[in-house]
Amino acid sequence: MTEITDFLNTNIKALRTTDSVADAQDLFAEYPFSHFPVLEDGVYIGCADAEDTELMDIEKTIGDMRYSFDRFFVRDTTIWLDVLEVFAKNETNLVPVLSDENKYLGYYEITDIIKFFDQTPFLKEQGGILVVEKGALEYSMSEVAQIVESNNGRLLGLFISEASMHKVQITVKISMGGLSEIIQTFRRYNYDIITEHQEDAYMNTLKDRSDYLDKYLNI
Repeated sequence: MTEITDFLNTNIKALRTTDSVADAQDLFAEYPFSHFPVLEDGVYIGCADAEDTELMDIEKTIGDMRYSFDRFFVRDTTIWLDVLEVFAKNETNLVPVLSDENKYLGYYEITDIIKFFDQTPFLKEQGGILVVEKGALEYSMSEVAQIVESNNGRLLGLFISEASMHKVQITVKISMGGLSEIIQTFRRYNYDIITEHQEDAYMNTLKDRSDYLDKYLNI
């Protein structure tokens, strides 16, 4: 089974605070990274931003721009959903990876994490997609799972896809079982059915979005 750490990348060495800005500019010119990790005496201290680096005097060192570094990272024990969140929150296509002892191990690239996501049963296995909604204080993940499994459905995954002060929407992927019976049971438990996708339509939409994301990442 593929683990997210299988995508840990060490092909390019981290920048050092003693490296010149010119060296960093060359790196960003050669590779389409939005950020790149910087080490000081072997310790990770943040990420240089490609746009900030472009504006710096080439005679200066990377250490001279330390106060503009972005300081995001993940651990090698961080699960893939949390890794994906760090990418999104920091609008980056590269995230440094540290050990629990804060040792710099390498980095993840967003394209690799998306490949990992594509291999998960939630996307890879065939099934139906349901989006259900209930009051924020009334829903229960265990109840959602019970509704699916009590109707002989196999749960491939579920997550909160939208939330407000009053309502929560839960996206559920189901394999096997009668989808119509599952929907009826959700309604009996006072869940509103927001959308129902058959596998082909859902995967076509997902593929379109994935193609768009690939184009965005390659700009």
